[in-house]
Amino acid sequence: MNLSDSWTAGQGPILRVSAAEAVFTAIRTAIEAGALKVGAKLSSETALAAQYGVSRSVVREALRSCTALGLTETHTGKGTFVIANQVSNDLVLGQFSARSLMEARPHIEVPAAEFAATRRSPEQLEEMRGILALMAEEDDPEIWVSLDASFHAAIARASGNGVFQRVVEDIRGAMVNQSETINLITGRTRQSDVEHLVILDAITRRNTKEAGLAMATHLSAVDTALSRIMGATEA
Repeated sequence: MNLSDSWTAGQGPILRVSAAEAVFTAIRTAIEAGALKVGAKLSSETALAAQYGVSRSVVREALRSCTALGLTETHTGKGTFVIANQVSNDLVLGQFSARSLMEARPHIEVPAAEFAATRRSPEQLEEMRGILALMAEEDDPEIWVSLDASFHAAIARASGNGVFQRVVEDIRGAMVNQSETINLITGRTRQSDVEHLVILDAITRRNTKEAGLAMATHLSAVDTALSRIMGATEA
C-alpha cells in the first residue's frame, strides 16, 4: 500500500468542470497540509485516475504542475515522490527556471513580433490565423499549450530572423510547461486567446509598433501570473 492511499480513501470522483485543476488542488493541498509528507510516494497515475474518476492524462497534467511548483519529482519506472511541503520561490520549466525564461522572452519575442509585422508572408499570416482558430475551439489543455507554443514559434519564423527563430525553438519545451502551469493554476487560457488576437491583428496590419506593444503586454500578463503563483507561496 502506498503512503498516499490513506489520504485518498473516502474522497469521491471529481467531475470534469476543471478536472486537472481539481486534481492538482487536491494533491497540492494534501502536501501543504502535511497529509502527504516529504518522501511519500503518490499512488500511480492509474490509481489516481480511478480515484478521481478522470483520465490518466488529466492526472499527468496535474502532476506536471506539482513538479513545476517544486512539490513533487517523478522518476521513470519508480513513481512520483513528494520532495517539498511548500512551493519553490522559482518554478522549474524543463531546462529553464520561470524567472530566467521571463527575463529573456521580452528581448526575443517583442522584436520578433515587430519584424514579423513587416516581413510576414501571406502564407505565414494564414498559418497564424489557423493556429489561433484552433486554440479558440480547443478544450484539451495539453493540445492548447502545444498550439500556444506553435503560435509563438510561427511569429519567430515570420520575423525572418534566424536567431529569433532558433532561440524560440530552443525554449519551446519550457514555454509549453510554463503555459500549462499558468493556465492550470490561474485559468488564463481564454485571456491569452484575446491577447494573441491583438498581436495577430497588429501583424496583419503591418503595424510594427503595435505588434511589439501587443507582444510586450501579453508577456507582461504572463509574468504577472507567474509572480502571483510564486508570491502567494512566499506570503
